[in-house]
Amino acid sequence: MNEKINYSSHEIMTIVAAREINNGDIVFCGTGISMLAAMAAKNINAPESVVFFETGAIDSELDEIPLSVGDPRVMYHTSSNSSLIDSFAFMQNKKTGSRVIGILGAAQIDKFGNLNSTVIGDYSNPDIRFSGSGGAADVASFVPESIIFMQHQKRKFVKTLDYLTSSGYINGPNGRKNAGLPEGGPKLVITDLGVLRFDNKTKEMYLAGYYPGILLQQILDNMSFGVDVSKAKEIQAPTKNELKILREKCDPQGLIL
Repeated sequence: MNEKINYSSHEIMTIVAAREINNGDIVFCGTGISMLAAMAAKNINAPESVVFFETGAIDSELDEIPLSVGDPRVMYHTSSNSSLIDSFAFMQNKKTGSRVIGILGAAQIDKFGNLNSTVIGDYSNPDIRFSGSGGAADVASFVPESIIFMQHQKRKFVKTLDYLTSSGYINGPNGRKNAGLPEGGPKLVITDLGVLRFDNKTKEMYLAGYYPGILLQQILDNMSFGVDVSKAKEIQAPTKNELKILREKCDPQGLIL
């Protein structure tokens, strides 16, 4: 009999994201679970990936998890400690840009992967005002691929954004081109219930995978728009080794987990 392995939703989300990162990838990430995912990838499956931050730290060793992109620990054993402008130039450089993966989060997402991290409600008189884009709009606009973290809730997966902060595929296959943006867009959305990807032709979101114990209807019930579930498969649960490295090496103090 196989031993049951217990894990949290944050742990499986982090590990699923780490599995998407390969050796040679250049990962632009922010604070929280995105930073933990990049760190997990370096320690589990992609030791030759490069992590960098908008504050200018490039190729951080990440021996200990930083609390934010401004934490001095992001500068430990880096290849370069520079500035915000250099970091964004590095992201858009033609030689490096084709290999960059951005990791993002937001308050709302629509079926084309467009993100809102600015306001809920009317912009001039909002119900909630958030901190806004930061560097997210730049990342979504210029990197060839992005990974998006979301909580799987109806109020987050919406038919129409209250505000467009960061562009996904905008309104379909030619949306980015018509807006003057380079090729690119979101690669996948990782939630606490499963993983959604984007159709190559329509650029619409579809369900690619669900976590062990999660029902398809549970996923659909927590979205304000329908998605294709015909390609969905159960996602491999975190292994003992993945969890051991995540818990003992990446975040032993449970600062993010």
